[in-house]
Amino acid sequence: MSMNTQGRPTRPGEADGAFHPKTFTGNSGLDMEEPLIFEFGSLETTGVDLDEDDGVEFELGGHRRQAEIGLPGLAEPEAMRHYVRLSRNNYAIDSGLYPLGSCTMKHNPRLNEKMARLPGFGDIHPLQPVSSVPGALELIDELAHWLMVSTHMSAVAMSPKAGAHGELCGMMAIKAAHTAAGRDPKIVLVPESAHGTNPATAALLGYKVVSIAAKDDGTVDLDALKATAEEHTGNIAGIMLTNPNTCGLFERDIKLIADLIHAADAYFYCDGANFNAIVGKARPGDLGVDAMHINLHKTFSTPHGGGGPGSGPVVLSERLAPFAPLPFIRKTQSGLELVETTSATTEGEQPFGRMTAFHGQMGMYVRALSYMMSHGSDGLKQASEDAVLNANYIRVGLQDLMSLPFGERPCMHEVLFDDSFLKDTGVTTLDFAKAMIDEGYHPMTMYFPLVVHGAMLIEPTESESRAALDLFIATMRDLVMSAKRGETDRFSGAPYLAPRRRLDETAAARKPVLKWTEPEAAEVSPAAAE
Repeated sequence: MSMNTQGRPTRPGEADGAFHPKTFTGNSGLDMEEPLIFEFGSLETTGVDLDEDDGVEFELGGHRRQAEIGLPGLAEPEAMRHYVRLSRNNYAIDSGLYPLGSCTMKHNPRLNEKMARLPGFGDIHPLQPVSSVPGALELIDELAHWLMVSTHMSAVAMSPKAGAHGELCGMMAIKAAHTAAGRDPKIVLVPESAHGTNPATAALLGYKVVSIAAKDDGTVDLDALKATAEEHTGNIAGIMLTNPNTCGLFERDIKLIADLIHAADAYFYCDGANFNAIVGKARPGDLGVDAMHINLHKTFSTPHGGGGPGSGPVVLSERLAPFAPLPFIRKTQSGLELVETTSATTEGEQPFGRMTAFHGQMGMYVRALSYMMSHGSDGLKQASEDAVLNANYIRVGLQDLMSLPFGERPCMHEVLFDDSFLKDTGVTTLDFAKAMIDEGYHPMTMYFPLVVHGAMLIEPTESESRAALDLFIATMRDLVMSAKRGETDRFSGAPYLAPRRRLDETAAARKPVLKWTEPEAAEVSPAAAE
């Protein structure tokens, strides 16, 4: 019997020989079989008392609802139990190690949550008078200051709501800078290892994307970049490059790349998704970066997505600073003011427009600044060092059994394996990932980056202890050895222990069922009725 480090059987169907009955309820102990809310709620009842319509005149015109909304009613205990049970079916960073590569699913300190709920932060509204929220402006300005200090950049646009939104902001600033200089270049260079949103952003702005090949070591091919730059002389708007890149490697030629791009009268956009690997160690501004978004959830511990829009501030170099979008905060002799219109701008300020209705995600700002201030510069630097240490700890712990596409060189905050170690085992990359679910782990990122066949990208983050990493490594080793022993049944149908077993994700994505419809009653024949 295969055992993990805590002595529990890990192979499905061989637990202890005990009888596992099929229960009447469908529940399995504390694992509840939860129906859809439409299947047990009642359309005729509600858990709250609502006043009768007393003739209030609605102003929705033809948009007023014409029929019942069709939402089932539940008593308060039923509603509470339903959503608690659903939450237990979802994996979360509060449940265990979340090894998604290039996503940085790190612990969100509860201190941040407490600060975000303070009166004056948790209850302000974007439409209240700016004069009533001087503390909010001060906090935003303080966070902006430390973002610029940590990156050595001249300005920061705070309003973008996420990484991809930040990419769009940075590239729009670059486009505005070219337009102001009377240029209209048509091409953006994007390395093969880029995040998929990079070429999508460039294309959205009307640029033609030209791919730059990677070398055998996973980094940008400098010779290929030079050749491409020469081929498109005078027509290059910029480059969109991630550093550390999506292979988990630092681009050692980064300064040479920046110099080459600047010599072509172009701008260097750096995808800041992996900034958490170098905070306190290297400043993008020193490397020649002109614009970079910062995912506050990845680097500064705000919730991933934030329960709505996230936050992706964009730092800008001195050359791009004048083109930062509205709104922005300006320091004056009388204090801080929020500049919201072009008519309020001064000489030298040339905002390209507005990215979003309001200034950004206040809750995420509070959480990020709380994280910064509680850690200090030395703590942020240590977080980066620990993220890199943890990734390399996993790399060394698995490199004798799993295959590293770029050799056994040190990685940054994430380690990239490929599926060549599964050759001739009958187990696919997807099978292997699904078996991780049975072991209580969310699968790592699969099939990305695209430059590696069967990629398995693992990022443990700095949040994980050595004990947590040891158990993860031991589990992965057990899975690998099981695959090599030919125990394909463990993988082919996995996950066996998840609430819905293995799903057809392709069909779910291509043919989503977005509306519940009551199943038709089955017809019963007279003979069957008797």
